[in-house]
Amino acid sequence: MKKFFDYFDERYRQSVLSGSASEDGPVITVSRQTGCDARETAAGIVEKLNSIHKTTKWKWVDKDIIYSIAKELNIDTQRVESYYTGIKLSNLSEMIMAFSGGFVSDLRVKKAIKDVVLSICKEGYVVLVGRGGVSISQGIRDSFHVRLVAPFDWRMENVMRKKEMDKETAQKYIIETDLKREELIRTFLNKKQRNIDNLFDVTINRKSFPVDEISGFVASMYERKMAVQKAERDKIKSVL
Repeated sequence: MKKFFDYFDERYRQSVLSGSASEDGPVITVSRQTGCDARETAAGIVEKLNSIHKTTKWKWVDKDIIYSIAKELNIDTQRVESYYTGIKLSNLSEMIMAFSGGFVSDLRVKKAIKDVVLSICKEGYVVLVGRGGVSISQGIRDSFHVRLVAPFDWRMENVMRKKEMDKETAQKYIIETDLKREELIRTFLNKKQRNIDNLFDVTINRKSFPVDEISGFVASMYERKMAVQKAERDKIKSVL
């Protein structure tokens, strides 16, 4: 268990979290209602940004965090996934206790998760899917936050098709997963900031556009926001 937390202390917290805030990012977070194809969208955003800038710097992250946990705990990734996806943080310490045989407080677990996610965001050139990223990375200047939504029936049909679920199972899955994902976002918010709608730069209806077009929209809007921010900084520097 100590190895798990030491890994993040040494590799992330010391080398990344202590860095200059002006060098943080860039990061794009993709939050989504269940059934909105966020992973495919994130992959498309990365492809387009790398193409625009003729680089391979950009990457997208979702399960990488789970893989890191699984590696350090020496357990199967699917086992972590079954606990982590949409989990209440109040139960996460019980999961780690079961794997490690030792007690870990909720506060310590929450801090470790926050540090890992924030470190990934601060390192930059990343599109982060879920994982509370929109809340955790709010302080990063060069960030762009996207939320994918769609009508319930459309999402239900998408989930039924992709996960081969019947209607009743898909409905239950969507309702429960939506609640857990929203709870995870709120977990890392300032207590005074309870409305999650204003966390996002843009909200897109997945039903209205195919994944490739949404990826293009996001890449274009991200570029526009970064250009505006740079122009504002340059203006301030010229005055000074």
